[in-house]
Amino acid sequence: MGPSVLPTWLQPRYRKNVYLFIYYLIQFCGHSWILTNMTARFFSFGKDSMVDTFYAIGLVMRVCQSISLLELLHIYIGIETNHLFPKFLQLTERVVILFGVITSQEEIQEKYVVCVLFIFWNLLDMVRYTYSMLSVIGISYAVLTWLSQTLWMPIYPLCVLAEAFTIYQSLPYFESFGTNSTVLSFDISTCFPYVLKLYLLVLFIGMYFTYSHLYTERKDVLRVISAKQKKM
Repeated sequence: MGPSVLPTWLQPRYRKNVYLFIYYLIQFCGHSWILTNMTARFFSFGKDSMVDTFYAIGLVMRVCQSISLLELLHIYIGIETNHLFPKFLQLTERVVILFGVITSQEEIQEKYVVCVLFIFWNLLDMVRYTYSMLSVIGISYAVLTWLSQTLWMPIYPLCVLAEAFTIYQSLPYFESFGTNSTVLSFDISTCFPYVLKLYLLVLFIGMYFTYSHLYTERKDVLRVISAKQKKM
């Protein structure tokens, strides 16, 4: 008897692709719901909808961003091909801003910049997860590939500026209310506002590394697509 062949659904590569497809689909649905909800609310209530954006979609946003931390595990165990450090920087930015700043300081949740930031994040993620989801099942569209590799170029720097402005607007509230600040037993104060001011520097340094990585990745992907088109 010859060597037994596992059914397709039991093969590791198939199971990995099914898992990734489900993961990308969940993220796509979550971010699509957020963007659709924000758009519908804006057309219904105008600028007033921007004030309570966080109260309307904040929970789903936090769930999506929490789930996205799995991407670090995906890269670490090798089921996603990406560089760990740039991905870590991208995810850290959002976790710090969403959970450390916006969620923990209620006064900042009503600022217009939160709505703008959520729009930027979800535009990028909708395109990225759509592209990744279709790629897993072997479907590729040149326009979608180009968009996923290009949209971040103007939007990502705007995201970082919006994140920095969010931190800037939150500082007076953290300084006044002492949110997330602790005093150590040996009389040295560790104040969250100082941590945020330091993080502003880290944010822009991280943007340089992330932008460089994404730009290199874009050139590689578009080069492969161009080579394939020339062979056809």
